[in-house]
Amino acid sequence: MRSIWNGAISFGLVSIPIKLMNATEHHTISFRQIHTEDGGRIRYRKVCELEDREVAQGEIGKGYEESDGSIVPITDEDLAHLPLPTARTIDIVAFVPADRIDPLQMESAYYLAASGAPAAKPYTLLREALKRSKRVAIAKFALRGRERLGMLRVVDDVIAMHGLLWPDEIRAPQGVAPDTDVKVRDQELDLADALMDTLGEVDLSDLHDEYREALEEVIAAKAAGEVPPESPEPAPGGKVLDLMAALENSVRAAKRSRGEGDGGDGGEETAEQEPEAAPAAEAEVRHLPRRKADRAAEEKPAPKKSTAKKTAAKKSAAKSEPKKTASTAKSTAKKSTAKKTPAKKTAARTRTA
Repeated sequence: MRSIWNGAISFGLVSIPIKLMNATEHHTISFRQIHTEDGGRIRYRKVCELEDREVAQGEIGKGYEESDGSIVPITDEDLAHLPLPTARTIDIVAFVPADRIDPLQMESAYYLAASGAPAAKPYTLLREALKRSKRVAIAKFALRGRERLGMLRVVDDVIAMHGLLWPDEIRAPQGVAPDTDVKVRDQELDLADALMDTLGEVDLSDLHDEYREALEEVIAAKAAGEVPPESPEPAPGGKVLDLMAALENSVRAAKRSRGEGDGGDGGEETAEQEPEAAPAAEAEVRHLPRRKADRAAEEKPAPKKSTAKKTAAKKSAAKSEPKKTASTAKSTAKKSTAKKTPAKKTAARTRTA
């Protein structure tokens, strides 16, 4: 690797000569601006606005523009003599636990290599001290014309440094969170946990830039005079009206993709379920911790009777129905006879009179 900066790590009274190298690289595909009519390159020329002529790179320097538009020239020599102890030194100021660093602060990553044989001993000392303490070093350093904040940690057997933003460069997330009062049910959290458990972990080395690969195919096809491949139809989108149903479907889809089955109880059962009840969550809760499973069991509706029990109940009702009908008929007949008897007596009295 090519070093981009040479200096030293200041570790108390210990000074470790080091070389700074980029730890990352970008594989994005870049485009050139062209004239669409003839394919000619569009270039930007560096022109001095006072002399109205193009200038070479060797004639270009730095300058700071004042509020009134005047320019103050700044040379490399001016920057080299800045009254900063970090001009050529990575000055360690503290050691803190790694979780104290907000990932929002992290910028570019660098590798620090020992510069020469004499630097090997103090370099190894700092590396092993960081390993044993399980902490990271916070340091100040100057690079490309400004002082920066950095974090030193161990990667394999190398000391790596992450450039950090200054705390006042991190924006407060005001007005970003939803401004509506939303309540999430325990059943929804249980299904979200089940979905996370089903998706599991991933080896980051298996992930790759699919967009760049597709773009390379398009470029190769056009270079060969062929028709570029067409993109597949995007998946239909829409509003999620039933969050529970969406979570359940996501769990099933994740299980199918991992070859674990659909995780459902059948299409007919799902069709009979009410959206708010979501009894299908029972199958997923079995994979959750006991505490969540108990909570979900308390919230789920009473289980339905089996088909066998329903059939037996119907047969029993059919057998008992004739008996009830016969007894009811006898009772009705008696009541009818009782009503007719007073009527006959009344008619006899009327004739006698």
